[in-house]
Amino acid sequence: MDQALQELLDRRQIEDVVARYARTLDWLDDDGQASCYWPDAEIDYGFFKGKAADFLPVVMDIERGSDRRWHMLGGLIVKFHSETTASSECYGIFAGARRQEDGSLAGNLYGGRYLDEWEKRAGEQGDEWRISNRLYLVDWQSDLVNQPDFTPNPDFPLPTAQIAESGHPLYRPM
Repeated sequence: MDQALQELLDRRQIEDVVARYARTLDWLDDDGQASCYWPDAEIDYGFFKGKAADFLPVVMDIERGSDRRWHMLGGLIVKFHSETTASSECYGIFAGARRQEDGSLAGNLYGGRYLDEWEKRAGEQGDEWRISNRLYLVDWQSDLVNQPDFTPNPDFPLPTAQIAESGHPLYRPM
């Protein structure tokens, strides 16, 4: 029973890291994004292959180049190999949009999967799980044209937030 309970706790910690990964990209939280990877993690996104410490400034610059970004990860499956190592796979959808010459917002919608290796090591807050190796695979892409601006639609006025830099007033560290 103790091993099963520990595995549930460890699985929950990994789920939190996956959720934090998406959230910190969208809110442009550099430190939160860094907390998802061990600095020596091997990263392969195709356009970048190397260590996580070198990847973080690259990916955050890409995210800052978008006027709108949105990541959703789900379908996470975790397999534990030991008390300190695991593998996972999850699906991800990412949408990004930039201001076009005509003033409209347009971009792309991507679907892919994250093939991750995990290690539980001593961290700032005790033992913690972080990604130690990541391979990102793109499965499909679709164009997003004529996306809504950052002002509420008068016919259906839902609130909007333009996140252009770190430290947005609505961002709540969690």
